Amino acid sequence: TGAQQSATVANPASGASPDLLPHFQLEPEDVYIVKNKAVSLACRASPATQIYFKCNGEWVHQGDHVTQHSTDRSTGLPVMEVRIEVTRQQVEKIFGLEEYWCQCVAWSSSGTTKSQKAFVRIAYLRKNFEQEPTAREVSIEQGIVLPCRPPEGIPPAEVEWLRNEELVDPALDANVYVTPEHSLVLRQARLADTANYTCVAKNIVARRRSASAAITVYVNGGWSTWTQWSGCSTSCGRGWQKRSRTCTNPTPLNGGAFCEGQNVQKTACTTLCPVDGAWSEWSKWSECGAECTHWRSRECSEPAPRNGGRDCHGPELDTRNCTSELCTHAAPGAEDVALYVGLVAVAVCLVLLLLVGVLVYCRKKGGLDADVADSSILTAGFQPVSIKPSKADNPSLLTIQPDLSTTTMTYQGSLCPRQDGPAKLQLPNGHLLSPLSAGRHTLHHSSPAAEGADFVARLSTQSYFRSLPRGTNNMAYGTFNFLGGRLMIPNTGISLLIPPDAIPRGKIYEVYLTLHKQEEVRLPLAGCQTLLSPIVSCGPPGVLLTRPAILAMGHCVEASAENWSIRLKKQSCEGTWEDVLQLGAEPCTELYYCQLEAQACYVFTEQLGRFALVGESLSMAASKRLKLVLFAPAACPSLEYNIRVYCLSDTQDVLKEVIQLEKQLGGQLIGAPRVLHFKDSYHNLRLSIHDMPSSLWKSKLLASYQEIPFYHIWSGLQPFLHCTFTLERLSTSTCELACKIWVWQVEGDGQSFTVNFNIAKDTRFSDWLVPDEVGTPALVGPSAFKIPFLIRQKIISSLDPPGTRGADWRTLAQKLNLDSHLSFFASKASPTAMILNLWEARHFPNGNLSQLAAAVAEVGKQDGALFSEAEC
Repeated sequence: TGAQQSATVANPASGASPDLLPHFQLEPEDVYIVKNKAVSLACRASPATQIYFKCNGEWVHQGDHVTQHSTDRSTGLPVMEVRIEVTRQQVEKIFGLEEYWCQCVAWSSSGTTKSQKAFVRIAYLRKNFEQEPTAREVSIEQGIVLPCRPPEGIPPAEVEWLRNEELVDPALDANVYVTPEHSLVLRQARLADTANYTCVAKNIVARRRSASAAITVYVNGGWSTWTQWSGCSTSCGRGWQKRSRTCTNPTPLNGGAFCEGQNVQKTACTTLCPVDGAWSEWSKWSECGAECTHWRSRECSEPAPRNGGRDCHGPELDTRNCTSELCTHAAPGAEDVALYVGLVAVAVCLVLLLLVGVLVYCRKKGGLDADVADSSILTAGFQPVSIKPSKADNPSLLTIQPDLSTTTMTYQGSLCPRQDGPAKLQLPNGHLLSPLSAGRHTLHHSSPAAEGADFVARLSTQSYFRSLPRGTNNMAYGTFNFLGGRLMIPNTGISLLIPPDAIPRGKIYEVYLTLHKQEEVRLPLAGCQTLLSPIVSCGPPGVLLTRPAILAMGHCVEASAENWSIRLKKQSCEGTWEDVLQLGAEPCTELYYCQLEAQACYVFTEQLGRFALVGESLSMAASKRLKLVLFAPAACPSLEYNIRVYCLSDTQDVLKEVIQLEKQLGGQLIGAPRVLHFKDSYHNLRLSIHDMPSSLWKSKLLASYQEIPFYHIWSGLQPFLHCTFTLERLSTSTCELACKIWVWQVEGDGQSFTVNFNIAKDTRFSDWLVPDEVGTPALVGPSAFKIPFLIRQKIISSLDPPGTRGADWRTLAQKLNLDSHLSFFASKASPTAMILNLWEARHFPNGNLSQLAAAVAEVGKQDGALFSEAEC
């Protein structure tokens, strides 16, 4: 071309002045092609006779140049300006080989001058971020780094951050800055920093947004300082005082951990009882004085008032007239009248005293009464114990007729909940129960349903007991004295043993035992905590027990010290739940102790109340036992057939509840129950059905399996959950069902049921159902114990004292595999009684007395003749 020819001949003339070479006033600059829009490059030079563009080493065609001529007014030299357009197609022709560039070349009579290179690039911004910010939960004042690597683009994308769709400006917030790598840094997390954060990348082509990252700034709770100790709960004698603190320093926020430890501390206290003053005997009368009077005196010293007691009332000095030679005598008639009146008054008093003595003697001979602590205490009034007289044809029944006409005594004790009324309750005080014969005795209850309804109705009047069941299916109750007894809730494994002499002699307690449904009682759980046992109440709270009662209940934990931290919780009078015992650690009080066995726990408690066993997993290997049970309709008139797979905590009470529910639904068991160990691995429980004959049955399940969320099972607050597999048979004549049901938490570790069942007539699995227990929920006196009372006393008196060669209660504990509890037994007045009480709780009603007799005989005390199988 002509341009090419000019470029080849235009060389600087020899000796030409450099001022006449072209000088660029405007040089081409780097540009970006956006989408398909062409870009323009321009250059301007003076003096210049010709200007052409060269792109990637090749001259641009002359016809593609747009030229404009002008004159520089200040110098008069010619000025030339040239423009070209570059299209996307031109750039794409060499894309990948090298970058597309263009350069201006200007000519004058003195030579040529080249401009700077201008690069032409195709602009773009990819859609996907190389790294996006992720959601996090951080503690307050902790540093946060949110990474962001924007998508690849030309020109490189600029990055900005949004907090809840508002721009984050580091210039306005010194706590925030953005790194050269585009990460957002919060130096110290604040509550106000809880928000959704979005990384935004943009260039001239597009604007891209990352996925939003939710940042939660949480605050772990902290304890406030302890309050001052409260006053002693009793104004006289032994009581309790407490202090408390709250989890408000700071209050946990946004899922922060609740404070660990107890919010209430209690300690024993003793208050000196006030002693009211009483008068001493009157002194002898003094000699008759000159004023015809003599006197006598007494002192307020038997006893003297102390500890705030009341002073004596009445005169300290007594004076009266006397007759002497120095005094004028009164008329004989008046003295005689006074004498006769005095004699009559004395006679009347003697007759009244005689009548009172006769009445008291008759009542003591024909009646029997006692101090009664029952549920009526809770209403601050006394109601007679509901004990019916024995029938004539059953002389072995214990009869008790409380005498309400005798004097009263004050019941001392902490009864929950406290009201604003008096802290002392007046209860009848009668003589002690007559000794029982060696035979068995029970309290006779006629019309137990009516008495049970009355008992529950009285309990429900108190706010603390309004969560008790309104029926008696999950409740046992009875009236007990110093002989002790036992309460049992049938088919639940829950019982309460009241040992002999646990109730003070001369007192009768009406005691109840209740199983709660989890939805009736709110038990707060935090973190990895889970409910391991039923929630059980025994009471009334606050009654005085001189020896621990033993509460037995099932649990579903696979206990191991490295995987579990297990605590016994008790609900306080205020309704809060407190840790009263940590299993495996030294007990902080002698009021509670727990023997944990494979499937049951036995709680020693000197204070009745509401209890539950709660565990906190320490590792992902911690596991609970689930019982898997399959039910289906006993009759199926339609084509649809439902199989219900229950996943329930492996305790008897939950199985009882499911069986009662299925009886109402008309269900039947179609497979032997299985046990699954459910681990704290955060994996959900999955259930699936397989291997059905497709020619006879089809499943209506759309997915390959069903799922039960992990936390629904792990918390234990829902004791049983179930999934239903709906099947459809192709003909009503099809009765044989064959399939496999898999239940698993982790692949390769689960349980499978092989179902081979005739839905019309197969009942072979009904034997697995728990039979209804027959018997009395309340057993009183000797009938509640396997060991005869006299033999029990003989064992206790022989083994409690330290024996030669260690032949004492310690050896008996080793024989019965209870030697891990020696420190607890030793803390009690009678260690042997504790061992025998635990044996009774574990082995009633099917315990083998022969084995116990053999263990006692091996101790070797008194020539091994302490206790034999023949004596049982």
